[in-house]
Amino acid sequence: MFAMVEKKEVEILQDSKTATLDDILIEKLEKALHKPTQAVVVHDVAKIAAEHSAVDLAFAASRLPPNARAILFQNFTTIEEQIKFMVNTNSSTRIAVFREISDEEIVPVINQMPPDEAVEVLEDLSERRYRKLIGSLEPSKALRISEIEKNARNTAGRLMTNEFFAFSMETTISQVAVTMRNNPGIDLTRRIFILNQEGELQGYVPARNLIVNDPDLPLKQVMLPILHKVIANVSREEVVEIVERYKISALPVVDEKSCLIGVITYEDVVDALEDILDETIGSVAGTSEKVGENETSFKRFLSRSPWLIVTLCAGLINVGVISSFEKFENSMLTFVLFFVPLITGMSGNIGIQCSTVLVRSMALGFITPGNRRKAIYKELRLGLMAGIFFGVLCGVLVYTMDFVGLTGTVTNPLFIGLIVSTGLFGACLSGTLLGVLSPFFFVRLGIDPAVASGPIVTAFNDFFSMVIYFLIAIGISAVIL
Repeated sequence: MFAMVEKKEVEILQDSKTATLDDILIEKLEKALHKPTQAVVVHDVAKIAAEHSAVDLAFAASRLPPNARAILFQNFTTIEEQIKFMVNTNSSTRIAVFREISDEEIVPVINQMPPDEAVEVLEDLSERRYRKLIGSLEPSKALRISEIEKNARNTAGRLMTNEFFAFSMETTISQVAVTMRNNPGIDLTRRIFILNQEGELQGYVPARNLIVNDPDLPLKQVMLPILHKVIANVSREEVVEIVERYKISALPVVDEKSCLIGVITYEDVVDALEDILDETIGSVAGTSEKVGENETSFKRFLSRSPWLIVTLCAGLINVGVISSFEKFENSMLTFVLFFVPLITGMSGNIGIQCSTVLVRSMALGFITPGNRRKAIYKELRLGLMAGIFFGVLCGVLVYTMDFVGLTGTVTNPLFIGLIVSTGLFGACLSGTLLGVLSPFFFVRLGIDPAVASGPIVTAFNDFFSMVIYFLIAIGISAVIL
């Protein structure tokens, strides 16, 4: 699953052709929108819409002013182009378009849109307008949209389309061809599904088998068995994992009686994967904002503020811990305060590394109930090794710097080195424990474990590592002095 993600990240970092095309389209549209009269604006925008793909314009539109996005939508010459634009653009653009156009302009577009894509598009309408628009659609289309919409978000039922080809086992290939010709609006033709008399899913026929075999053959003679299927309430993460592992181009969705109710295409899975990636990046960064959306600065600020408040509160607690050292007149204890940024930085990075690796392993399915304990022990061993190595290294370096007079303290350099070395070792262990255990703790609470790599763990790690460091410093100084 993450192979696709990593490849896409590399492409984003490069100056790709699509990114360059987006910049060119934005420049063209901005010039057109600043023409002196409305008539010239409409003419130039219509020319741009005719010359370029609706998909490319859908991505470019997110960087335009809201009112300009509706102008672009209205200047597509065909409903098919309007559908491509609405399906491929982002939520903020759809909201801007819906705000400027009437229901009479929306209905023809929704009527020709696949039901699963229509559900996604209509989610950006207000509840009142949604109900009004559903009542204006063709009854069959409205029914299919409602059937998908009743499923919970982020489940297989929301990803699936309920427009597909399914036949009984006795149907011949020639009869299938006639049915497909008479239903050009159904796009899913790569797999034809086979049902028994009760409507239960029995198998499928790849599109190639329909071409290379005799037209008079019944489907039961050319069908293949269904090895993988899901029910409607399965999570989208499980769907992505199944499709990616077994490279399934069309995953059937069945009900409790094994009756076929929908199909999830590979394209639907790619869209779901992008959404998961978007949310995961936001969770790791400690923000609820949609990474792919071009939201206003104020909305982005509101999305990030709650997590930053956690960090602020933890920082104030840390100030209280540090200020408590004012009552100590020992110059050694006062001097060790200068190493607090080093201690919190090292332990924080070790904790983040542990939690990030574990979260990624969870997402890839590498961590199972059977090997969970082994994965925890492995990370704990790595944290222990890092604590010992960097603790000793830091102690030697601090001793050397103090011995040659670079730090300017009158305290015995051996004692300072011992305190910093032991303190860093203890802080690294606390960071490792927090980084290793927090993802599993969040999973147990039903919270996305990616949150464990964000500000929450960072804030708690700073507090615990600093407290452990100070306790070690007090203990060693009490023994020595």
